[in-house]
Amino acid sequence: MDNISPRGGRFQVNCCLIMVMKILIGKKLKMTRIFDKDGVERSVTAVEAKPAEVLTIIDESKSGYNAVKVKIQNRKKIKMTEFRTDKVASGEFKVGEKLEVSSFAVGDKVMVVGKSKGKGFAGAIKRHGFSSGPQTHGSGHHRRVGSIGSMFPQHVLKGQKMPGRMGNDRVTVKNLEILDVDPAHNIILISGAIPGSNGSEVMVSTK
Repeated sequence: MDNISPRGGRFQVNCCLIMVMKILIGKKLKMTRIFDKDGVERSVTAVEAKPAEVLTIIDESKSGYNAVKVKIQNRKKIKMTEFRTDKVASGEFKVGEKLEVSSFAVGDKVMVVGKSKGKGFAGAIKRHGFSSGPQTHGSGHHRRVGSIGSMFPQHVLKGQKMPGRMGNDRVTVKNLEILDVDPAHNIILISGAIPGSNGSEVMVSTK
């Protein structure tokens, strides 16, 4: 148990591997590319950490679930959000603790949660991948939905795939890798693409 920091990544205790949870509220900057030590090109997304701190630890015995409530200081107002956990996180986080990129390490596997780009009102072909109809002059069924039900039960069933609002949904991407950490500029580089437009808020965690 020597040389184990409270915000460390992984350590060995009684022959069992224990993962300490790491969380971060960030702003998606842009996508770019880097080259690893073997010269292989990797697509990455740059995420800048927002000023945030732990507000309170939510206990299952009192609230029915375990979570870490975080306070984010935006330009105009203070916002709060939660990271759900499997167990009580009082031993891993302290109230008032600042969330920084230095807690992450290269090689960490993270989960990123964000809001996807809004596409507006979209038809069934773009929204659900329907096939288009014949493109000849007399078909009259180029991009229409087609039949949406039978004679019985004489109403449209719930869940029917139809045109409507597309995007702007909460999306979770798992098993992404931290490829670089820059504490001086408060930026981390995450492998691959993450949901949301540039400048949108994302939640990064190791669990």
